[in-house]
This record gives sequence, structure tokens and C-alpha cells, in this order.
Amino acid sequence: MASSQTAVLPPTESRTLFDASWGKLSNVPTEFVWPGSENRLNLPELQVPQIDLKSFLSGDPKTVETLCAEVNEACKKHGFLILVNHGVDAELVATTEKLIDEFFTLPMEEKLRAERVVPSPWGYASSFLGRFHSTLPWKETLSINYCAEPNRKTVEEYFARVLGEDYKRFGTTLEEYGEAMSNVCLVLMELLGLSLGVGRKYFRDFYEDNESVMRLNYYPTCQRPDLALGIGPHCDPTSLTILHQDLVGGLQVFADDQWYSVSPKQGAFVVNIGDTFTVLLD
Repeated sequence: MASSQTAVLPPTESRTLFDASWGKLSNVPTEFVWPGSENRLNLPELQVPQIDLKSFLSGDPKTVETLCAEVNEACKKHGFLILVNHGVDAELVATTEKLIDEFFTLPMEEKLRAERVVPSPWGYASSFLGRFHSTLPWKETLSINYCAEPNRKTVEEYFARVLGEDYKRFGTTLEEYGEAMSNVCLVLMELLGLSLGVGRKYFRDFYEDNESVMRLNYYPTCQRPDLALGIGPHCDPTSLTILHQDLVGGLQVFADDQWYSVSPKQGAFVVNIGDTFTVLLD
């Protein structure tokens, strides 16, 4: 799952649909060429602290104090954390990733059954224009609403309503994944609350029944990564992004007036403090 962004799909007649066969081309269509993208190759690695959530939950005062200090410092510098020992079942993550791959390798006409229609923010979009104007990202995406309120099954309902009974296992698995991410988010809110001196429950209670964007991003093979970008430069408007990367890599972040890479780590999540949480602190 990818980091949260917002975008608006333009009316059908003005969109450009991504053609997966372009991944075999020695060049890329001009609308996907980002000037200066060649400068994003071989970037230095951003130094991001690894936050051991199991150690935090142990309650050991010295460990909690150390983790709070690391989180506080990272959030002042760039807002990124690497989350390890988070307790999310590895098999659930692997199954979710497999289902995502299955969806994006479906024929285009099948994926378009879930096409995002203005003004809804939910659904499938392929190289949408919206926020990127004339230059397009090299990706496909599926955005779904997850709600943590009791007895709400928004992900399951979405797949059943839009794609039908054949996609029931998608909805069931992704609903479970969304619940796991929501639980991780609430523990992180405890950690953030302690690191800011307002206590464990201050932010956790506020976000208890959160609604989230579950965004599934797929970046097809590109023979010219020096020309294209999977997604353009942006800020996450959310409170918190929890990102699962596959082991291909490609995440880049801007800090201290330059671009860095954040390499994937097996079994870890990347956490990004978003604009909404930052504004909440003002």
C-alpha cells in the first residue's frame, strides 16, 4: 500500500489510460516525461530511526523514553519513521500484496468496472491528470475508504457493490488489512502523544473511530526510469501515512533541501507524519 495522496480524476473524455505494454518500450510517451527526473537516480539514503513497536508496548520506562526522544527528533527533522515489530501478521501482508498484484494485472476493461467517477474520491484511476496537469505519473491506483467505526465494513461493501461476488476475498482480506493498519495507527498516536508531552490517550482518543484512505499503488516496469516518475512531488494531506513497500524500492523524500531514498526493509512499514497532523499541532 502506498502513501496517501489526494487527486481528482478528470472527466472521462480528458483522461489518459495507462497501457501496461508501455513498460516494454525503450522510451516513454512524452506525457510521462518529467524534466529533471534523471537527477533522482542513485540518491543518498535518508537516516530514518527504526521504531520497535513491541518494545514500546512493553511499557519499560527507559525504552519508552528513548523511543519518544527518537520520534520527537525525527518529526522535527523530516517526519519519517521506520516501524518494526509492529505485530501485523506477515501472512496477511503477503496475501494483501498478492491480491493487489492480481487486481492490477487484470484486463483494463475489468479494472474500469471500478473506475473513479467525479466527484467520488474512491475507485480505480490510471495515470490520472487532476493534480499533475500535463505530466502524468507512471502508475495505476485504487483508492478505497476504510472506516474504523464498529460494525462498519466499508472495504468489503465496496468490492461487493462495485466488483461483485467474484471479488469477495479481495474485500475480506483488505478489510482485515485496514483494521490492522488502524490498530497500528492508534498505537503510534499513543507514542506521538507521549513524545509531545500530552499523554498516551490525547491523540488516540481523537482518532479512535478514524476514516482512512486505503490507497493501492501499482508502478509497472519502466525501461527509462531516468525519464519517468511513479508519482510527482507532493505532500501527504493525511494525519498519518503507513506505507508498505515491496522490495523493489523507489520511495524518495525531500529533506534538508535535497532528495533522499528510503529503501524498503523486510517486514517494516514506513511512517510519514502528514499535513493534517502537523496543522493539528499549530
